[in-house]
Amino acid sequence: MTVHSQGATTSAPQDAPPKSAGRPPKVPATAPGSSHTSPRGGRRSLPTGWLPYLLVGPAVLSLATLLLYPLIKNVILSFQDINKIEFIQRKYPFAGFGNYTELLGDTTFWTVVVRSFAFTFANVLLIMVFGSLIGVLLNRLGKWMRLVLSMALVMAWAMPIVASVQVFQWLFDEQFGVMNWVMRTAGFSGYEQHNWFESGLSTLTIVTILVVWGSIPFVALNMYAGLTTVGGELYEAARMDGANGWQTFWKIVFPNLKPFFLITTFLEVIWVFKAFTQVYAMKKGGPDRASEILPVFAYVEGQSQAHYGLAAAISVLTILILVIVMSFYFRLILKQEEEQ
Repeated sequence: MTVHSQGATTSAPQDAPPKSAGRPPKVPATAPGSSHTSPRGGRRSLPTGWLPYLLVGPAVLSLATLLLYPLIKNVILSFQDINKIEFIQRKYPFAGFGNYTELLGDTTFWTVVVRSFAFTFANVLLIMVFGSLIGVLLNRLGKWMRLVLSMALVMAWAMPIVASVQVFQWLFDEQFGVMNWVMRTAGFSGYEQHNWFESGLSTLTIVTILVVWGSIPFVALNMYAGLTTVGGELYEAARMDGANGWQTFWKIVFPNLKPFFLITTFLEVIWVFKAFTQVYAMKKGGPDRASEILPVFAYVEGQSQAHYGLAAAISVLTILILVIVMSFYFRLILKQEEEQ
């Protein structure tokens, strides 16, 4: 009750909340993920849950523009019968599955498929074997010799593909090639102006040497990095048990580095299967298109023969073949992860 100067009394309202001295008013908490007003300028910040999508968005948009759109256009082109005349007249007649049925019934296509698989298998096997051996060598060398070998591997890895193709063409040149001189010096006959590119098999053999030479550094350096994670006590235990070098590798190194071998083999299969530059720059798939693999076969059909729809179908079938092969490999990787 309050008494005024005139002596009248008034009663305070009963429902007024009491004021606590020295205690600031409570601010309601903001729910997670919801927008709130910033104390400066009244700006609203973006919801927290959107931030990862906004960060990934530009990369996804770039990939969709550079990869997804051309892939869709290529699939559409594979269902059209477009040759040089149709391309000039800008006519795009629909062919349905005609390009695919023509390819699947063509023995030349299946010859190229078998050649591509044989080429990939030979390259990946040699790359993994020699790369792993050089990786083990790096792990056993001293500091300075390891540095020299690592620098040599990096220089071979960094060399542009076209430049390395030119070097190999010079090495195996018919008239001035180093290999002919080496064979004659070693006492072999028949190497006076010997043509190393006279057949598709010999051409692909030279390409295989080039691809293996350029891919070994990746496997070797990764192998060495993986070996540094294997504890020295495991090698000591193997030596105490009387294990030799091969037994130590198979029982100690391989089980610990099995994920490395799986993922590296997976990457090498993809890289070798789509090796276009080395094969085309060496002899453009020759002689007589006898060294063509699937990427080169598609390019020659599209650019040299002007069979654009057929070339698109070849590229689509190449992707499907690679996806089917890789699906079995993915199952192996997933099984390995489940066992761990």
